[in-house]
Amino acid sequence: MTPAARVQAAIELLDAIIEAAQSKGAPADRLIAAYFKQRRYAGSKDRRAVRELVYRAVRLCGEVPASGREAMLALAQEDAQLAALFDGSRHGPAPIGADEQPATAGLAPQWLSERLAASGIDARVGAALLERAPLDLRVNALKARREALALPEPAEPLLAPHALRLEAAANVEAWPEYRAGFIEIQDHGSQWMCEAVAAEAGETIVDLCAGAGGKTLALAAATGNDAEIIAADTDKRRLGNLAPRAERAGARIAQTLLLDPGREMEALRPWEAKADRVLVDAPCSGSGTWRRNPESRWRLTPAMLGRLAALQDHVLDIGAQLVRPGGTLVFVTCSLLDSEGPQRIDAFLARHPGWRATAPDMPVGRPRGKGLRLTPYHDGTDGFFVAILRSS
Repeated sequence: MTPAARVQAAIELLDAIIEAAQSKGAPADRLIAAYFKQRRYAGSKDRRAVRELVYRAVRLCGEVPASGREAMLALAQEDAQLAALFDGSRHGPAPIGADEQPATAGLAPQWLSERLAASGIDARVGAALLERAPLDLRVNALKARREALALPEPAEPLLAPHALRLEAAANVEAWPEYRAGFIEIQDHGSQWMCEAVAAEAGETIVDLCAGAGGKTLALAAATGNDAEIIAADTDKRRLGNLAPRAERAGARIAQTLLLDPGREMEALRPWEAKADRVLVDAPCSGSGTWRRNPESRWRLTPAMLGRLAALQDHVLDIGAQLVRPGGTLVFVTCSLLDSEGPQRIDAFLARHPGWRATAPDMPVGRPRGKGLRLTPYHDGTDGFFVAILRSS
């Protein structure tokens, strides 16, 4: 592909990504993979260059662009070499018209930027939210020790006890160490969320929104497989990924429960008021993960955030039914919006007199409301909010 043809390919992909964001279609990475699957002539350098152009444009545009061309024009506005490739050549984009307007640069759509600002997200933190994320690993303590593990590429030890960081992209899932279960891909901040649970051997622990089980596996490792861990979720597809992951990791999960939305306690009744610790890693907007999925900020609407807040209240109330007297309920969201963090804790305490909330004692994060917030700018992690709730 010529450089101009790469620009045109990026424009076509951006058109598809914009349409999918508006219709809640496939994510950008899946669209990019499908695009090149149909274009076998594109070499690895072409694919890498086009992908880079696409994500640069997505990160730059705050409002949802009207078209892929407008998004690429915004990028060309600050890159003269890129602008020169709008030359009308074969397979390249048409020359830039005198009256053409580029898409608007910014952090996010205006309404969402305003909510982030109201949540204390300043320009520095906002900019860090749109940088490229490093690749973090968790060394599986059931099978390996961080200080003794040799990997195919250099990795930097991080502050979390089992965390390593690769600065460059790597096909980790092809490594023998991954296939043997020595390592898992897990953001440094996500590892700290598991540390916040403070799981101990001999306890009964419910991972209420387990998903594919990344945190479930970390809890099993933290307790040396000496805890009764129940992994529950309403998503059959994601929960189905846990069993093979647990087998590879050598992790013992006592029970995996598929929950019926709205009737969750029917399956969870055996653990009512019996769990020592309940982790609620609640469904959320994912605003703390924009480094990895920058187009997801185009998918949010005020109505969606309202529904997510209601769902977070719902799963917190379920978690409260499972915790034994004196037990611990850990609330986590990968969001930097107060409506998905401090405000949910305040609402919970208003509904549940006799409970109290505190921030976990960790060497990362900053106080926010009655919990703790981690950000890419301050902590080099994805964005998270976490709070500890205890019953009397």
